[in-house]
Amino acid sequence: KSAPIGRGGKSAPIGKVLIANRGEIALRVMRTLEVHGVPFVAVHSDAEANALHVARAPEAVCIGGALSYLDMDAIVEAARRSGADAVHPGYGFLSENADFALKCEQAGLNFIGPTSENIRVLGSKIAAKKLLSTDPRIPLVPGYNGDSQSEHAIVEAAKRIGLPVLLKASAGGGGMGMELVRKESEIVPALQSAKRVAKSAFADDQLFVEKYFDNVKHVEVQIVGDTHGNVRHLFERECSVQRRHQKTVEEAPCVWLDDETRRKLHEAAVRIGQLVGYVGVGTVEFIVDCNTMRDFYFLEVNTRIQVEHTCTEEVTGLDLVKIQLDVAEGLSLEDVLPPAELKGHSIQCRLYAEDPVEFQARPGTIRIFEPAQGKGIRMDSGVVSGSEISGMYDPMYAKLIVWAHDRPAAIQLMRDALRRTAVLGITHNKPFLEAVLAHPRFADGSFNTHFIAQYLDRTHLE
Repeated sequence: KSAPIGRGGKSAPIGKVLIANRGEIALRVMRTLEVHGVPFVAVHSDAEANALHVARAPEAVCIGGALSYLDMDAIVEAARRSGADAVHPGYGFLSENADFALKCEQAGLNFIGPTSENIRVLGSKIAAKKLLSTDPRIPLVPGYNGDSQSEHAIVEAAKRIGLPVLLKASAGGGGMGMELVRKESEIVPALQSAKRVAKSAFADDQLFVEKYFDNVKHVEVQIVGDTHGNVRHLFERECSVQRRHQKTVEEAPCVWLDDETRRKLHEAAVRIGQLVGYVGVGTVEFIVDCNTMRDFYFLEVNTRIQVEHTCTEEVTGLDLVKIQLDVAEGLSLEDVLPPAELKGHSIQCRLYAEDPVEFQARPGTIRIFEPAQGKGIRMDSGVVSGSEISGMYDPMYAKLIVWAHDRPAAIQLMRDALRRTAVLGITHNKPFLEAVLAHPRFADGSFNTHFIAQYLDRTHLE
């Protein structure tokens, strides 16, 4: 096999990993590190000294107050103090922050993710679209890439593109800094709101404008690249069931694509990775026009491991965290990643401590948490009975994943697994998830990203 050569061209086997995250994803990374005998250290805020990811780690470092998971210097110093030579950022927090990746690189730490330059180019949605527009094989959503950020320029761009449009934060994600505009009178208020949110959330109020399509599916392609110039895809996922522009139910593969469209989608995703010399695990997101199920458009690249990476693991039998480690050590995909085969169907449901009707967070203490168990059922969780769900962090506390030989069987298994999962003591979204899985539109696939608004009302959710 290729010798580990790392980012700097030198041998770089990983000795110890600092996991710069919390909750479910921290525990998920720990599992792979334990299996492969890689030492690791956790970090935590003052508020989470008793959190499950801290209890499960052989070593943990307190990095400060509630917001310290965003403190780059504190995390780098924790790595130095603990003797870690690598950092796994998980998802969220600093995982897509180019400055943090650069700080790790400058401190001699192996950042288990894309290069800081990858993140910088793709993290700016404006810069990414400008780069990708040079390749005619990559279909882009018609829009305005924000050459001028003046109010007049953005208003005129929205009119020229034609309403409805989306105003989106260049540095955004998770639906933050995003405004849907259907009327001319809404453009200026929406623009001001989007800039305000973007400035607060990302310290960057640059906006771009995209044509808004009402009838689309959200389909994304898992890619992985190495330091030898190889980029591969690991098939696609569908993530069309969303609330507040955030995914709630994901599945792999997207069974509604024909073979030709699927091939073109995969090729476009790999081409994007090749254009930027992508290193690590990433996700290329597209929208697919439901009117044709053949026309698709590039949305963005998530330069990290995704919440829904589990679906890809289930249908390929691969460990994506292990692949991240291999790539970070400089190994070639030709040596560590045999040609992937797609088998069966997987569905993931995100479990949130939130109101199942209004989708507002409801922190509290879980009195009883008893996940369903059985063949084809997987629970990636950050809690146990007695765990507290804090109002200071994202309310997702677990992910329920199933695998079966086909989609109908996977739906039935997920419905059964949800029914047999006991969660007491908090308000949670399990009734919402059960309503989604039971709906005939979900079963027959004739739905788009407006599924919740179109087909689920209070009667279903209550």
